[in-house]
Amino acid sequence: MIKEIYAPIPSRSFSSGLHKGFIKSFLMAAGLFILIQNCISQETRDIKISGSDSLKIEELIGKMSLEEKIGQLTLFASGWDVTGPSMNPDHQQLIREGKVGAILNANTIDYITALQKMAVSESRLKIPLIFGYDVIHGYRTIFPIPLGQAASWDLNAIEKAEQIAAMEASAEGINWTFAPMVDIARDPRWGRVSEGAGEDTWLGSRIATARVRGFQGNGYSDGRHILACAKHFAAYGAPVAGRDYNVVDMSPLSLYEYYLPPYKACIDAGAASVMTSFNEINGTPSTSNHWLLTDLLRKEWGFRGFIVTDYTAINELVAHGVASDLKSAAELAFNAGVDLDMEGSTFLDHLPGLLKEQKVSIDQIDEAVRRILRAKIQLGLFDDPYRFCNRQRARTDIMTRESLDFARKLVSESCVLLKNDNHTLPVSPDVKTLAVIGPLADAGEEMLGNWTALGEWEKCTTLLEGIRNRCGKSVKVVYEKGCNISDKEVSGIEAAVKLAREADYVILALGESEEMSGEAASRSDIDLPGIQNQLADAVIRTGKPVAVVLFNGRPLAISHLNDIAPAILETWFGGTQAGNGITDILFGDVNPSGKITMSFPRNTGQIPVFYNYKNTGRPPRPEEPDEKYVSRYLDCPNSPLYPFGFGLSYTSFRYSGIQAVVAGDSIRISANVSNTGDRDGEETVQLYIQDKVGSITRPVKELKGFKKLMIRKGEMVNVSFTLTAGDLSFYHPDLKKYWEPGEFNAFVGGSSAEVISAPFKL
Repeated sequence: MIKEIYAPIPSRSFSSGLHKGFIKSFLMAAGLFILIQNCISQETRDIKISGSDSLKIEELIGKMSLEEKIGQLTLFASGWDVTGPSMNPDHQQLIREGKVGAILNANTIDYITALQKMAVSESRLKIPLIFGYDVIHGYRTIFPIPLGQAASWDLNAIEKAEQIAAMEASAEGINWTFAPMVDIARDPRWGRVSEGAGEDTWLGSRIATARVRGFQGNGYSDGRHILACAKHFAAYGAPVAGRDYNVVDMSPLSLYEYYLPPYKACIDAGAASVMTSFNEINGTPSTSNHWLLTDLLRKEWGFRGFIVTDYTAINELVAHGVASDLKSAAELAFNAGVDLDMEGSTFLDHLPGLLKEQKVSIDQIDEAVRRILRAKIQLGLFDDPYRFCNRQRARTDIMTRESLDFARKLVSESCVLLKNDNHTLPVSPDVKTLAVIGPLADAGEEMLGNWTALGEWEKCTTLLEGIRNRCGKSVKVVYEKGCNISDKEVSGIEAAVKLAREADYVILALGESEEMSGEAASRSDIDLPGIQNQLADAVIRTGKPVAVVLFNGRPLAISHLNDIAPAILETWFGGTQAGNGITDILFGDVNPSGKITMSFPRNTGQIPVFYNYKNTGRPPRPEEPDEKYVSRYLDCPNSPLYPFGFGLSYTSFRYSGIQAVVAGDSIRISANVSNTGDRDGEETVQLYIQDKVGSITRPVKELKGFKKLMIRKGEMVNVSFTLTAGDLSFYHPDLKKYWEPGEFNAFVGGSSAEVISAPFKL
């Protein structure tokens, strides 16, 4: 590892010309040394700054007062009032004094330009600001929520969505996003499952990599890419009881095996920043966890970017009970490894005193400042502070026809067909009158989902609009709301039933409001809210063909709906082109190919339920389903309603001929996949492995690969995967990862529950 070679230089220690000359000579030599190292060190190449840029950083640090240094470690949030974006006047003055490093939630080119001008025209050292924003699933063109995108199993499409998001955001002044969220989650009561990739570590790690690459590209020289931020570090997706901000309690083995790898994937992909999580692990909140932020993230993983807290997370160390006041909270967080304090002002208020008391050092402060300045140099802000405020690009690069067409395609890729009895879907071309019913049918406000950046719901296509766009005058499309999302009032059901009886076919749009998932949106009961089940009962009892379209930000517990509905299409919250993309599926213009990446429970009491569980000493036995003294429920199967990897198609696929051939430490696993239906379709072929006997217990199966293939009707393809011994490795009690020789099972299939298998030894 190439360490920083500069000795810290106190900002006010040298005043004579002799000392200044010595510093200049020293820094020039140091810059030359770094330039040479840049040519030979992969780690330094990853930083993507030159020796002259490193010299510039050190020159700046040498000129900065203590207050200006701490200002670089301070992030304040912008607001919004009736006249547009606004900023606390005190914070504006701090910007003018060079005592703010970054701004959160600023938007519009004029406003961001004005704030940047305060920093680079009025401050003493003219250090530019970084502007961050929650660009989670699009900026102005809004794509399906991340959990929906994950259901596409299309890594290239996910990466492209982030490229478009970065292109749009960077045109209007944003150069840093608080994404990707890569928290593995097994509890759908937690509302923020909508922002992640689901329950699987292997898949989640690859999606994390794709998203970082999409945001950051190969650098920022084109002005169309922005800094990514891996969050929430760490294990934020496993709060006790699924309640947001709650504690996390797990074994070190579970932490290493299931929850840490996606963050590591982000670091390996070059993520520029990492955000601390609100939760505690082992009694220590992440924001004050030295082992997590310094020993693991920086020393073991080699992370070279900067660490930012979540919103006021340092202040909240007092409520956690590990700090007696904000001063001690600042001390804990800074010594743990935090570089940038989001909105809390604890560094600005207390680091000078902590330095005077020798509870933090100037070396630490200088190193944190280096990380922030390095990011600003990477972004090119010192060369052109306004390079991300591009009016021309704002006119040409935002909500383009190409971006909207891609968004529509991604909507249809993200939809998952959960049920389709009697080929209820697609809608028959013989339908003359189509009833669209339900509280989500024409709800433009709900289509974007949560974390919608600058997406405008007025520009969204609702389901009703998408259907009318598709049908034109060839089909009579009639609409009735039936009830509101959370209604307890049943008076609208009668009109909905009357409309259904008069139609040839019914589309029933049900689900959550966008506010029911996301941050601070945990639910203790995740069935359909309000009286929507009653509405479904009444409409389906008419006997008309009914296809349910679900809008939601999490897996729902919909056993009752599954029992009564002929067809169910999961669509999540699809964003700007939701209605058009969903309609493409409903009418068969696109064959559904989505597969869920988070299991749907049968009921809330079954949570958490996930595919890669471990057997107990008393696992249920299929041959004795009524055996009492095994690990099972009395009133419900152990299995989920819809398992991880599940999703139907308008065609059908059959798996056969699986083989597992070992050659040295390489394993080639192959199987035949046949399209046995009457139309072409895409199938996501999934590979799972089981380590039958280990030194510690192992899951019943683990995802190790997938391939998404277009298979023509009547066609059979042979699909193969190659693994190495390293792919079979797992973490042991010493928290080291290695594999053990022995017997294994390979599984290939269309979901985690529907597979064919072959044994092998290695």
